[in-house]
Amino acid sequence: MMVRPNIGIVNALIRITCGLSVLAWATSKYCKKPWRDSYLIAIILGAMKVGEGILRFCPITYLFENSDTYFFEDDDEDYFGEDVEEVTYNPS
Repeated sequence: MMVRPNIGIVNALIRITCGLSVLAWATSKYCKKPWRDSYLIAIILGAMKVGEGILRFCPITYLFENSDTYFFEDDDEDYFGEDVEEVTYNPS
């Protein structure tokens, strides 16, 4: 499967810059306190942003662009029951 870029050049450069900044900050803090797991999570998140910028592909953007279903689509009928009449609006 070929991954197509779904973010722009400027967005990719911003992601690389911010990702490297978070990566450098968290790595320097992690060297002094390696028992802190929060720095390790920040390192992973920073590296993920750098990877998104290099590949110009964001999985969250991909999910939002390709989602054609709505949350609770089928639950509306069950929630309101059979008593509710459908009201149509005619703008003319």
